Amino acid sequence: MTSVQLLALGTNEVIIIAIIVLLLFGGRKIPELMRGLGKGVREFNDAKDNVKRELEETANTISSEPKKPE
Repeated sequence: MTSVQLLALGTNEVIIIAIIVLLLFGGRKIPELMRGLGKGVREFNDAKDNVKRELEETANTISSEPKKPE
């Protein structure tokens, strides 16, 4: 079995997980949890984009500098 097959969930599994989450947290807490999850994903993506942009700027700076003769 590959790791992709282990992570694949069917419809029944998703429904069972959704019911368990609903029972554990209740209907009022789920929107707060999803809002927090969305903020976390957004912050992660912003940080990832910042790192990517800095790496590209550094690569452009290094490639645009004239080479010094030895």
